[in-house]
Amino acid sequence: MTKVAHLTSVHSRYDIRIFRKQCRTLSQYGYDVYLVVADGKGDEVKGGVRIVDVGVLSGRLNRILKTTRKIYEQALALGADVYHFHDPELIPVGLRLKKQGKQVIFDSHEDVPKQLLSKPYMRPFLRRVVAVLFSCYEKYACPKLDAVLTATPHIREKFKNINGNVLDINNFPMLGELDAMVPWASKKTEVCYVGGITSIRGVREVVKSLECLKSSARLNLVGKFSEPEIEKEVRALKGWNSVNEHGQLDREDVRRVLGDSVAGLVTFLPMPNHVDAQPNKMFEYMSSGIPVIASNFPLWREIVEGSNCGICVDPLSPAAIAEAIDYLVSNPCEAAALGRNGQRAVNERYNWDLEGRKLARFYSDLLSKRDSI
Repeated sequence: MTKVAHLTSVHSRYDIRIFRKQCRTLSQYGYDVYLVVADGKGDEVKGGVRIVDVGVLSGRLNRILKTTRKIYEQALALGADVYHFHDPELIPVGLRLKKQGKQVIFDSHEDVPKQLLSKPYMRPFLRRVVAVLFSCYEKYACPKLDAVLTATPHIREKFKNINGNVLDINNFPMLGELDAMVPWASKKTEVCYVGGITSIRGVREVVKSLECLKSSARLNLVGKFSEPEIEKEVRALKGWNSVNEHGQLDREDVRRVLGDSVAGLVTFLPMPNHVDAQPNKMFEYMSSGIPVIASNFPLWREIVEGSNCGICVDPLSPAAIAEAIDYLVSNPCEAAALGRNGQRAVNERYNWDLEGRKLARFYSDLLSKRDSI
């Protein structure tokens, strides 16, 4: 049986893209799958995947220096046929594994240089310098790897000029996972936001939009704040009185919240790493059968208007967000139709079943090339 090892120093052991989608899919296709993590929760076998924990260390520097070394040592001890790593800080691990004659894949979830340009804890000049340096490092390191997988076509196009074996494996929803099957007449006068809660994802503008509503709609807010100062600011806004705060929920409870809601919000601000991104939550809202209220970036507009599944708005305008919420609340028949359109688009195109098959074919082709050498 072909042994594959996925490596992450940052992500949760049950990360949706890494564990639930990729690792479990490969296990279903007959691979012996290991997932090396660094969370201190111990080893286990779950869903056909052997999870190996190298332990957790506090502090970013410790993680980058010591944890990466532990992951390399554990990866080498596994003796896998293919190594598939998911964090930019593990690129040195990938290069060391290549020197040992291993087959190595880098899975780029984000356009990291553009992501660095949005980091609030760095001064603007430093962001630009670090982004350029990391871009140069990618161009140096990634040609040495066997392949690069990407989470979006946009990131794929960037890497096509760097590595000759690049494929996008989109982070689309698993069919049926979030479909709550709630009749539209039974829904509440609520909209939802699910995901990480940050300033650049538009939480400030969304909560301000609640002050502009003509309807009595409330916001189901699901996720964790990652910026204490933004959390304090947002909680002080008048619109916070119209928020149902849920915190972080498991997938079944997310499904319930989506079922109660008449629309899902994904109004990220126009930052470099957002404009060409494909936000997972937009497709999850579509999968659950509710319309989306999305930022009016060209790519997002192409998806939303192409599927006729929601409304695109200026994410910097609380009034525009409020207008979209009021429209969907006041027009339930049209909202339901938009929701059905989005669900149909997911069933036909934007789903993990199709992406999982792409992943399995990719692995098969990669191993065939190795065996033919």
